[in-house]
Amino acid sequence: MIPFNVFAKNCPSRQVFSHVTGRWGSLVLGRLTPEPQRFCELRVQIEGISDRMLTQTLKTLVNDGLVARTMSDGRPSHPEYALTAAGAEVSRAVRALVVAVQDNMPAPAVD
Repeated sequence: MIPFNVFAKNCPSRQVFSHVTGRWGSLVLGRLTPEPQRFCELRVQIEGISDRMLTQTLKTLVNDGLVARTMSDGRPSHPEYALTAAGAEVSRAVRALVVAVQDNMPAPAVD
């Protein structure tokens, strides 16, 4: 028996799936690594995302258990974000999807 079913209307996995497959969730997961990264590093790597949207997306992914938020040891201390074990597995799938999309883009039409 499968404990979660993303195709079931009321299954909590459906909400996490929507976070992962949404515009910003998939881009953030595609750029995060198991090594901690600062907010500003992610913002530079994901062109077009606003500070507010990146903050909201990271908070959602932390709540979903895919991303860990820790405070650095430096002075001043600052938050860092890294993939959890579950997040690393989902990130690999997102990156595979990115490669599939990029590898299968249609050639531009030539007039």
